[in-house]
Amino acid sequence: MDGGEIGVTHSLQRQLSKGIGSVVLVAGLLAAAASFAFAYFEAKELQDDMLRQIAVLSASHITKGTSLVAQNIESNIGGISDPDSRVSVFHLPSPAAPTWLKPEWTPGLHSVDGETEQMRIFVLPRQSEETTVVAQPTEARNEIAINSGLRTLIPLLLLLPILVWVINRIVRRELAPITALANKLDEQVIERPQAISGEKLPDEITPFVQAINRLLSRVNQLLLKQRRFVADAAHELRSPLAAISIQAENLASATSLEMMHERLRSLQAGIQRTRQLAEQLLNLAKTQTSEPVSAEVNVSVMARELIAEYLLRAEAKEIDLGLDEKENIVLQGPADALRLILSNALDNAIKYTPRGGEVTLHLYTNASSAIIEIVDNGMGIPPEEFNHVFDPFCRLQNASGEGSGLGLSIAKEAANRLGGIISLHERLVAGGLIVRYRQHLG
Repeated sequence: MDGGEIGVTHSLQRQLSKGIGSVVLVAGLLAAAASFAFAYFEAKELQDDMLRQIAVLSASHITKGTSLVAQNIESNIGGISDPDSRVSVFHLPSPAAPTWLKPEWTPGLHSVDGETEQMRIFVLPRQSEETTVVAQPTEARNEIAINSGLRTLIPLLLLLPILVWVINRIVRRELAPITALANKLDEQVIERPQAISGEKLPDEITPFVQAINRLLSRVNQLLLKQRRFVADAAHELRSPLAAISIQAENLASATSLEMMHERLRSLQAGIQRTRQLAEQLLNLAKTQTSEPVSAEVNVSVMARELIAEYLLRAEAKEIDLGLDEKENIVLQGPADALRLILSNALDNAIKYTPRGGEVTLHLYTNASSAIIEIVDNGMGIPPEEFNHVFDPFCRLQNASGEGSGLGLSIAKEAANRLGGIISLHERLVAGGLIVRYRQHLG
């Protein structure tokens, strides 16, 4: 799988459309069901009210003593109700009345069994000698109520798909700037990525765009450092390689064994310097790119090993190389990074300390940190150059001895991996330089 691809795709547009659409759909269905129920029961209540009103109107329009049996409202009262409602009016007592009608019913609404179907009736309180009964089949009532409910339900159901479609279009339109932004990022030139514009973007996306721009800025700085590093490395390697080439030519033109030995020593020294520069370049690249492997590091043991490793070089220059250990220190982090810090600091101290000088490795702690110092009485570094000398291939103009200017740069990268801080300080008492590494304990 390509490193730039995501294993499991997750469409924000699809999820938003599905989520909002589902909520609208469920809410719409619930609203439609509630609307249907309200309309259904409201229609039932209206039909009950209609039975009451028909009973009152029928009683007031019928001449006393006239017997009406199964009168249709259309013929009896003239347009009071729809004939499809199948409403019948009876005035009791009447010999022609259906047998299922009971004169003893109490006034009000009743649901009773008719001859062939369920009936809903309203009994008007007795006026004179007659009782008015208005009847309607339950099936007809239900049909009217259902039709009334459907009239409110159907428009809402037809509207729901349109709402879902509109939501999908709105989500797609609002997320379109993100797609356009991704296309702009894909079109970036890898060698020189540029900041992207946050105009016409949602407020929620703006912090993300700003974070991308900050990242692009850091990438540009890193690319600039890499270009400078490659250029400086090529320049630094060109000089010793050219010197080796000249020394090899001189060796080939030697006319005596003694001259050959002398030129061979110069060639070997040039090869050694080139090898050391290559090792430092590899160490710097490894420190910048490799993944740190954390472990428990006994600094006291490592310090003794390094003192033993550099002792012969110090004795060759009659330098007093010592260890001042206030207490045993154990740190957590990659051991190779800490070794790079101490070895580069010791190497520089011995290299730039004059013959007969002294170099001391101090180990101590304070309330929260472990502190390692490499102190020498050499020529030192001007305080205004303390920050600059951590740049790769930086060498001071008045520096003596051979060097590539990579030691402190490697130490700084290693300190970053460890999560500590490396700094330079002026030695005020006897002159010289203090290289201090500080790391939090815990």
